Amino acid sequence: MFVFDRHPSQYRHWKLAFDGPVATLSMDVDENGGLVEGYALKLNSYDLGVDMEFADALQRIRFEHPEVRTVVITSAKERMFCAGANIYMLGQSSHAWKVNFCKFTNETRNGIEDASRHSGLKFLAALNGTCAGGGYEIALACDEILMVDDRSSTVSLPEVPLLGVLPGTGGLTRLVDKRRVRRDLADLFCTNPDGVRAERARAWKLVDAIASRRNFAERTRARALELAQLSDRPEKAKGVALTPLNRRIESQARIVYDCVDVDIDRDRRVATLTVKAPAARPESAIAAIEAAGARWWPLAMARDLDDAILMLRLNALDIGLWVLKTRGNANHVAAADQALVAHASHWFVRETIGMLRRTFARLDVSSRSLYAVVDEESCFAGSLAELLLAADRSYMIDRSASGEAGPTIRLSAANFGLYPTVARRTRLALRFNDEVAADALRARIGEGVDAAAALAAGLVTLTPDGLDWDEELRLALDERSGLSPDALTGMEASLRFAGSETMETKIFGRLSAWQNWIFNRPNAVGDKGALRLFGSGSRAQFDWQRV
Repeated sequence: MFVFDRHPSQYRHWKLAFDGPVATLSMDVDENGGLVEGYALKLNSYDLGVDMEFADALQRIRFEHPEVRTVVITSAKERMFCAGANIYMLGQSSHAWKVNFCKFTNETRNGIEDASRHSGLKFLAALNGTCAGGGYEIALACDEILMVDDRSSTVSLPEVPLLGVLPGTGGLTRLVDKRRVRRDLADLFCTNPDGVRAERARAWKLVDAIASRRNFAERTRARALELAQLSDRPEKAKGVALTPLNRRIESQARIVYDCVDVDIDRDRRVATLTVKAPAARPESAIAAIEAAGARWWPLAMARDLDDAILMLRLNALDIGLWVLKTRGNANHVAAADQALVAHASHWFVRETIGMLRRTFARLDVSSRSLYAVVDEESCFAGSLAELLLAADRSYMIDRSASGEAGPTIRLSAANFGLYPTVARRTRLALRFNDEVAADALRARIGEGVDAAAALAAGLVTLTPDGLDWDEELRLALDERSGLSPDALTGMEASLRFAGSETMETKIFGRLSAWQNWIFNRPNAVGDKGALRLFGSGSRAQFDWQRV
């Protein structure tokens, strides 16, 4: 079973250095440090293990080093920034592994842009050598790109001509949507396996600036300090250590965290994620929140849930339906939300909100069916109500016929802007595809909404009577588990982001459809496909029909 958590003391592929407001994250991939056997990570190429370290480093900069305002991403290797995803790793990997790999790396790069947009961190890619494929996609995620002009180093996205696939981590979309490269120039660039040198790269807007090798370090430092002036991160705050997760893998069917339980029914292909409210009223004063650090419930819950999602996505490929449940005291969740809203401008609270935002977004883009189940012990309140709103369907037990008190749903101010999706809209707005309808629910903040009222308000999908509850829920789960996973992946990706697209929804939609399809095609992965034959000296043999 693969795990995602890492620590700088164990890094094999990255080096972290800090100098006042500037952190330097240098890629120095260990050729023999692949996550699985069968390939060498030459030329600073990377696999999932390299990206796990990268994601961990970015998280630690956000939480443990609030004084950092600019992150310089560069290479420790001479004349080679990064050759991209390791081609031999991709060639030997299963289809599911390739797509999961691309999804995680996309989320990591989205995290860079999220930090720039929400946290005041600025990112400078310092390309000190050749930069290809996924290496250039790391640079594209940064705010600015500085490239060495040594008459030999190039930038390229060579996946189409060399491998018969697409740049798998959003390269095409970022090229035209983010950097505003003309599409005819982008077409020329993406079909040229030799890449583009510095002067042309700057002229085509592929990079922002160039510098000679002699002046490169000086220019990098100067620009990093200039970018730092644009940040509002605190200069003298004390960081919060991201302590190890308390994860217990009790069996192949159960994983337990402090704030989340995961139970896997492999026969039914269903996993149940139960997220637990704080056992006591959480800290609300800033001094107490800072003292709690990684133990503060909003952050602890986000980290546990994030890890659980990643564990299921990589280690339980046949578990296609995730049932989302909650347990605990809604008043304690409400207190946590009040603190999040009240102190949203404080750097640590802001980063915690960011962690929650990215964790909920990871649910949104997971290729799994999501059903929320609201039963008697549920606590879908405030931040935990985001789980309900993220679900493809929700079932809430209705006890009114028997005269018993049933469960309720409680919204908070956090549901109206703290956690925008990758569509840059709240889940409430996406649910109704209407900001006005979503805003109308503000009047119900703090109200316990029962089954009948929740159904009328559109907060849940179905409200079976208590007498029929067990049978209706069983039938619903079994029916979903029996449908084609490919069709469900396409359907869910199409339905989850209504309305206008953003760069992020385009990237994940295209990963779910175009790249998923291309990775399955014989032109890429067949015995005579481009990805399979790369480096063999043999030419790929294509089926020339356009589909």
